[in-house]
Amino acid sequence: MSNPIVTIEMESGAVMTGELYPELAPNTVNNFISLANKGFYDGLTFHRVVYGALVQGGDDTGTGLGGATIWRDNPFPVEPSDRLHHYAGALCVAHSEEDAASNLSQFYFVQALPGLDRSLQSQMEEAGVRQEVIDAYKEAGGLPYLDNRYTVFGQVYEGMDVVDAIAAVDTDENDKPTEDVLIEKVELAVYSTSAS
Repeated sequence: MSNPIVTIEMESGAVMTGELYPELAPNTVNNFISLANKGFYDGLTFHRVVYGALVQGGDDTGTGLGGATIWRDNPFPVEPSDRLHHYAGALCVAHSEEDAASNLSQFYFVQALPGLDRSLQSQMEEAGVRQEVIDAYKEAGGLPYLDNRYTVFGQVYEGMDVVDAIAAVDTDENDKPTEDVLIEKVELAVYSTSAS
């Protein structure tokens, strides 16, 4: 199966590459690809950084309050999937905490250390989460409490060190980097892959 491949090049020259999953998150991937092909993300910043959790970008205002869609900037709903999870390196669409149907152009990469604390593991077991998913969270790390609340639409397979470096920048009390972390350009291609 051929899935789209996204490459995000930072102003520093560092690069992150990930696979997108249009079959599992069609609206999200369509919006992301269409905006990227128009150059929407080029020159934007990662405006929110929380070490051990996420790095977030895709807001044309840089405030966390902006964003766009290909549907005249109308938001779209979450596309949950039991096949995609918030493992470290997951590419996800951000939305307002209050409104799960407020997805726009903002996205985040999960940046988490390997491991899963015992309490969270017990909660997942009690909730009926498959053992293979729990084991994957133990190995890769991630944010399982965001599953089904936010759309996962891709996964980094090269350049996780870049995500980790962004996550380690100095931030202010609002999780905004004290110096701009700029995206130079976002490019897309389609390669034949086996993951899905």
